[in-house]
Amino acid sequence: MRKRVVVTGLGIISPVGTGIEQFWTALTNGVSGIRRITRFDAANFSTQIAGEVVDFD
Repeated sequence: MRKRVVVTGLGIISPVGTGIEQFWTALTNGVSGIRRITRFDAANFSTQIAGEVVDFD
C-alpha cells in the first residue's frame, strides 16, 4: 500500500522568531535564541539558560 503526504502550510514558533521569514532571517544571520531565562525565576534549577520563546503569548 502506498501512502501520500500533502503539506498544506508551514509555520514556526522558535526562540529566534515567530513565522518563517523571521526565523529564516535569524537562522541565516547566525542569531542564537539561547539566553538567560527571564519568564520565571530559574534560580532553583540546575541551569538558568534556555531557548525561550519570548515574542509569543
